[in-house]
Amino acid sequence: MQNRYQGKFTPTTADWLLTHTRHRPKVAIICGSGLGVLADALQHSDSFKYSDIPNFPQSTVQGHAGQLVFGELRGTACVCMKGRFHMYEGHQPAKVTFPIRVFKLLGVKILIVTNAAGSLADDYKTGDVMIIKDHINLLGLAGQNPLIGPNIEQFGPRFPPMTSAYDKDLCKLAMDICKRLGYTCVHKGIYCMVSGPNFETVAEARFLHSLGADAVGMSTAAEVVVAKHCGLRVFGLSLITNQVKKDYSEKGSVNHDDVLGVSKMRAEIRSDSRLKSIILPF
Repeated sequence: MQNRYQGKFTPTTADWLLTHTRHRPKVAIICGSGLGVLADALQHSDSFKYSDIPNFPQSTVQGHAGQLVFGELRGTACVCMKGRFHMYEGHQPAKVTFPIRVFKLLGVKILIVTNAAGSLADDYKTGDVMIIKDHINLLGLAGQNPLIGPNIEQFGPRFPPMTSAYDKDLCKLAMDICKRLGYTCVHKGIYCMVSGPNFETVAEARFLHSLGADAVGMSTAAEVVVAKHCGLRVFGLSLITNQVKKDYSEKGSVNHDDVLGVSKMRAEIRSDSRLKSIILPF
């Protein structure tokens, strides 16, 4: 099944989508937990349930609607995933990242990944936005890499470099926009992917912070690895939805409902929405 999701199923799915929508997207956006409202900004949209798309995996997590939406943002053809797939749902890495290769065959050039993440950095606050400058793919380092298996030369080389996984020009553009708009709650930092579904212990949080991670979540890095293998330019955003406990004396705990609440509050599409203002220029 792993190999099928790496290549065999991909052309069939891409061909089906191309025959069911007039849009030819150049930008793909993956909406993280509670951030599916970002797709509502698309104009002249075509929407498809994941269950109706041949070979497409299914999202089972609250806050992930399970829809693929095509449309336009300021005249640019885009496709949005309202809900992604996670390894903690039981999906293999190649299945989690299957849509990325489909996007490549659709003609996508830029991938924008968004996620809800917990802050490990001491100066990040709930509701802040972190532009991802790099990541730590703990699952990949542990042998759960979506590129394991026969390489498909159609998409990329056997040994793709990841030293510039996140496009520096896109990051600079986003930071310039934030400065121009006067946003002081936007940071640039390092994201760490863990498997979940449990949230981190205090000892784990301290360990991840010592590695240099500024935020932690349960997605994104595997998708970025496949995107870079495919030659896509990548831009990433983390919405900080909670503070990860790094001290045993701290009270309280995080839960998924709280994460979704912060995501929905911050991702509302309105004239002063931070996420919309940063993403739209792409």
